[in-house]
Amino acid sequence: MEQKWDGKTKGSLWGYKFFIYSIRFLGVRFAYFFCIGVSGYFLLFSRKPRKALVSFYQKGFHYSKGKAIRATAKNLYLFGQTLIDRIALKTPRKKIFTFRFNNEEALIKMNEAGKGGFLFSAHVGNWENAGNMLGQRITLKINILMLDAEVQKIKAFIEDSAGKAQYQLIPIKDDLSHLILIHQALKRNELIALHADRTTPGQKNFKLPFLNGFAEFPAGPFIMAHKFKVPLTFVYAVKSGSTHYELSATDPITTFESPEKIAEMYVKHLEEQVKASPTQWFNFFEYYVD
Repeated sequence: MEQKWDGKTKGSLWGYKFFIYSIRFLGVRFAYFFCIGVSGYFLLFSRKPRKALVSFYQKGFHYSKGKAIRATAKNLYLFGQTLIDRIALKTPRKKIFTFRFNNEEALIKMNEAGKGGFLFSAHVGNWENAGNMLGQRITLKINILMLDAEVQKIKAFIEDSAGKAQYQLIPIKDDLSHLILIHQALKRNELIALHADRTTPGQKNFKLPFLNGFAEFPAGPFIMAHKFKVPLTFVYAVKSGSTHYELSATDPITTFESPEKIAEMYVKHLEEQVKASPTQWFNFFEYYVD
């Protein structure tokens, strides 16, 4: 099976340098302006992501081809903005951003339970940016579980120029050593945030109805939640306005019937999020399997 996604940062080092210096010396809105040209380039010349997004909007939302192309153009521009925000939130320019957290009490309840917990999200909006915004707001320690396959020279340059993230990274390893780190973090009453909407080759998946088709979701996160039996919430951070984010969390789930049932609950809530913010769907590959 062809690998859908490799988890690697796209773009050149020179491109990242340009945007980091633009953010630092000219501001976030100036970087947004140049992002219009960059997203236009990807719309015209990056065939596979464009085709995948147009297909997603046509199948998932029954958009006409013209409406799907317009949604794709807006999607690429918003994705560029979230990447700019990711860098800006590590610099003094972060003061320009505002956010509102709907149901922050969910995280407070999880903290008071003293068992740690899982925050399941998806590539809708950007929860990584939320982690940076929340880093100084809440006392809980947040760990993000993800493939750490960013191009190292780009990652090193971003960290040297803009600073490290406000959260801890737990890299997913083939030897499953990340499970030990997760167990240790939960013992310390910490939160584990992860995306559960992308599959990788060789793993077990659940095939579930999603919008107007069927898609596959990795079974691992839901098996893990069922095994550890710590509170679980579904969280999202979507842009609402150029520099404003709306964060949300569901009430914690504390009973776990089966991994399949947890996956069904996750996908149902994911559908609601995608319907509310369709142009912040950031999976740039063919998503449906039927």
